[in-house]
Amino acid sequence: MSQPLEGIRVLELGNFIAGPFCGMLLGDMGADVIKIERPAKGDQTRAMPPLVNGESASFAALNRNKRSLVLDLKQRQARDIVLALVEKSDVFVENNRPGALEGIGLGAEQVRAVNPKIVYVSASGFGQTGPYRRRAGVNLIVEAFSGTLSVTGAPGEMPMRPGIQTADIFGALFATYAALSGLISVLRDKGGRIADVSLVESSIAAAAWETAGFLATGVVPERLGHQHRLNAPYQLFETADQHYLAIGTPNDELFRRFMSVLGLEQHISDARFATYVLRKQNEPDLLDVVTPAIRARRVDDLEALLVEAGVPCSRVNNYQEVFDHPHVRAREVIVDVMHPRMGPTQAVRNPVLFDQDGPVIRRPAPLLAEHSEEILKELGYGADQIDALSKAGVVLLARQAASGSSSV
Repeated sequence: MSQPLEGIRVLELGNFIAGPFCGMLLGDMGADVIKIERPAKGDQTRAMPPLVNGESASFAALNRNKRSLVLDLKQRQARDIVLALVEKSDVFVENNRPGALEGIGLGAEQVRAVNPKIVYVSASGFGQTGPYRRRAGVNLIVEAFSGTLSVTGAPGEMPMRPGIQTADIFGALFATYAALSGLISVLRDKGGRIADVSLVESSIAAAAWETAGFLATGVVPERLGHQHRLNAPYQLFETADQHYLAIGTPNDELFRRFMSVLGLEQHISDARFATYVLRKQNEPDLLDVVTPAIRARRVDDLEALLVEAGVPCSRVNNYQEVFDHPHVRAREVIVDVMHPRMGPTQAVRNPVLFDQDGPVIRRPAPLLAEHSEEILKELGYGADQIDALSKAGVVLLARQAASGSSSV
């Protein structure tokens, strides 16, 4: 088996989601990801609930396929270890506040002075430049600043935050894209790259319909609740058994099929609903027609009829229903992972499927400092040197982390 990124080494100085999710995606594809963590507590996500046998399930979900090296980067010897790793690495991923790593000698230019071919990817809330570069940018704040919240929720009501961490995940995906693009640049002898990935700008880029509409017309997009910005009907509907069904009809043929399933054929020729544009312009009238017909049906019955007719639809599933669904089970989205402390666990696999040698979970999320000694030995440090570094508080070893006897 030879995965796409086998032989690629990634250094990750990440916390929470954006940096770690990027590192995990690269690790899934075969990269050797060394996660450099702070002393004592490591990545702050390690403390997040739910905890299983003292280990965070949230941390485990974001940090598989990595090795943990704990260093006190305030000490020069620790920074020397990182730079020794830089010489042997291909990608450096970090999501610290801009300027923080420069202050300790591990900024982009400082790292590339040691290894000009390395791809240095920084993910931050507001980017590496500009007046807000140092402003704290956690997920909710980025969603607010970038406009995401302004178009989420019901008209006239307080904006509703999305149920998932959109800004962090968008940023992580763009950071991964930047890392892979940089690696291709190196492979084609065009040199390494420094990538500045802003979570704010990632969120703005993801708002394709909303930004396109504003830039073309100057009209500020509003919250539309369950309705679509361009199409009608394209929203959630309540059914007779108090479930919700998502239905979308983005062309005239699908609209015709939709109306036929509902027994509303007489309205297909209605001039108000004749085209895509007219249906959106006359959406209130259209909803007056279709909503009662949908509310009279049970969700499973109506979904089955619409699927048979080829109309895009789905009941709104909770996560238990998602993971119990025959399609999700057939695709083997959930995989079993054995964790040294949590025991047998389940995880969501990487969503990319290759014809061969695709992403796999080779190792569970690392215990704090689990691989510190192993990595130092790979760099050529002897047992006495490692023991001295440990006693000096430069590095935390697995046995210290396990016993809680660390002095760092």
